[in-house]
Amino acid sequence: MVAGAATLFGRSLTKVYSAGDVEIDALRGVDIDLNASELVVLVGPSGSGKSTLLNILGGLDVPTSGELFFHGAPMPRDDAAITRFRRDHVGFVFQFYNLIASLTAEENVALVTEIARAPLAPRDALALVGLETRCDAFPAQLSGGEQQRVAIARAIAKRPDILLCDEPTGALDSQTGVRVLEAIETIHHELGTTTALITHNRAIAGMADRVIRFADGRIAETATNPHRVAPREIEW
Repeated sequence: MVAGAATLFGRSLTKVYSAGDVEIDALRGVDIDLNASELVVLVGPSGSGKSTLLNILGGLDVPTSGELFFHGAPMPRDDAAITRFRRDHVGFVFQFYNLIASLTAEENVALVTEIARAPLAPRDALALVGLETRCDAFPAQLSGGEQQRVAIARAIAKRPDILLCDEPTGALDSQTGVRVLEAIETIHHELGTTTALITHNRAIAGMADRVIRFADGRIAETATNPHRVAPREIEW
């Protein structure tokens, strides 16, 4: 999918955490653009700043300094505005599925659609990730990969502008991970969502439009993929 103008971008983003008398620089002046309808993969070792950046981009955390812009406008810093931004514009997928055990797959997705402005029907969201026959199953009746795909359906059911995925295949074997990546790619193409995916597995970078490598709280390298590969062609 061809990327357009930046949907979300940050300038000079820093994040400093205090641990007693020690200050930890998680981000050190990062400039980043997430372009419309682009799939970006962020790679780098643990502690390099990837998850911190994703949390800031998604409004789960605020930078110590620097500024975020959404559709060209500065991001407000007050809690109510950030909450609205998360609710209306951002979908999150994490390594752990965070499904409610007492609810079916459809009911887990419906939790998001009840507060969204123009959501997909829960069953339609589940169909997009290949789970149209598992709508009435409870999480305990689903495999790990199926649970992750329910989590993806829940994230995209509100039709977010931005989908942020933090190690979505980290707890899965390679075959199951491919199914999850295929679901993410389907969502990316079907809905035109701007997608950023964190991974330790550099092979996954092959499916991206653009790859950003992190090291020591900074962007160390950015590269564009001239030829994207399908998830099934990735060598794990």
